Amino acid sequence: MLIAERYERIVQLVNERGSIRVAELSSLCQVTEETIRRDLDRLETLGRLRRSHGGAVSVKDQPVAQVEVSYAEREIQNVEHKKQIAEAAVQLIEPKDRILLDASTTAWYMARSLPDIPLTVLTNSIRVAVTLASKDKIDVISTGGSLAQQSLSFVGPLAERALETYYVNKLFVSCKGVHPDRGISESNESQARIKQNMLKIADQTILLADASKFGVQAFAHVGDWSQIDHVISDERLDARLRDRISQRCQSLTLV
Repeated sequence: MLIAERYERIVQLVNERGSIRVAELSSLCQVTEETIRRDLDRLETLGRLRRSHGGAVSVKDQPVAQVEVSYAEREIQNVEHKKQIAEAAVQLIEPKDRILLDASTTAWYMARSLPDIPLTVLTNSIRVAVTLASKDKIDVISTGGSLAQQSLSFVGPLAERALETYYVNKLFVSCKGVHPDRGISESNESQARIKQNMLKIADQTILLADASKFGVQAFAHVGDWSQIDHVISDERLDARLRDRISQRCQSLTLV
């Protein structure tokens, strides 16, 4: 069976059954479980299925709310608030820091605002990497990986393994939803997994989220409040949410 034929067979089986485990796919396709895991990672990146613990789940009836918003669309949402949040975040960076910027539009605004000082910047964002390329004193490291076209970000197993190579002083990360009880969440599992790996390698995590993201529970869980040190948001944040978020993290800054 050719790889393309195996991919189609896997998607067919997942869609027919709703969900299926790696061991069963291995038996039906007559390849190793490790091969099946790689196939599932690739098919998830292509949006053909969703990885689950030990297998895969069909996405043929996936709700619209779970679809990732394109970068171009996100770029024009809450622009001024995102720029203000980015500028506040830049003030937390010191020369010779090792920082990690995700592929959010707010991180891109940070990249534009960063002074040309000695820094090491690790990122899974194409736009962040290109923006920083003109700054001579900043060393830029890209994770590489599978390109998620909607977000112009690298995701998938290669990007996740690349992150395991490094440690950073500060992670600047955004997300789809910020819930006062359930933590932070993303629109899909591939984005959630890459950010879960980011949280693991950072000494300090700074969450960048404008007020529109608070109270939202998106599809895929990223992390709990115990993993967030500092939150930067804007003055529109509801007073009740401010109080609850302040209790969850070490510090909350509103701009």
